[in-house]
Amino acid sequence: MDSHGQYEQQMVWTVVGTDIGPLLLAATGAGLLTVVFHATDAVRDKALDRLAGRMGAQPVEAPGSPLLAEPIRQVKAYFAGERRDFELPLDWSLISGFHGQVLRELATGVPYGAVVGYGDLARRVGQPGAAQAVGVAMGSNPLPVVVPCHRVVESDGGLGGFGGGLETKRKLLALEGVLPEPLF
Repeated sequence: MDSHGQYEQQMVWTVVGTDIGPLLLAATGAGLLTVVFHATDAVRDKALDRLAGRMGAQPVEAPGSPLLAEPIRQVKAYFAGERRDFELPLDWSLISGFHGQVLRELATGVPYGAVVGYGDLARRVGQPGAAQAVGVAMGSNPLPVVVPCHRVVESDGGLGGFGGGLETKRKLLALEGVLPEPLF
């Protein structure tokens, strides 16, 4: 309990090295809360400050925490090509409304090695005119890779945008066999 008699939400975090650079993973007792790309010291510190502000508690670095053990194992297995699906409890606290609806559909309805258009995803959640809003939801996805926003592409075959950068999106799609591996 904190000084006001409230129970604080325990948040733990660590940084994991991957083929696309360091990823910050943060979790609560409810599940994996966020994944942050390019988790250099500056990016990590900014993300942790933002997370503390949103959740009302300071995240604690705890790479050995049981809350992070399975997310770490599954992320490493995914990048090693040994895992196609994440089977993790997810803490959806940072997501609500339409964004949550879209991201939940993405998490369950677009399998490894497949892609979906922004408009198609909008139709799947019953909002056929909301392709741009789907793009906004992808840009605010707090659980990239695990909730695979890299699998959402433009209807004309273009990659579209990506919070981790287009090179990261290309690498993830290549890992899943959607695109050829970059030559260099």
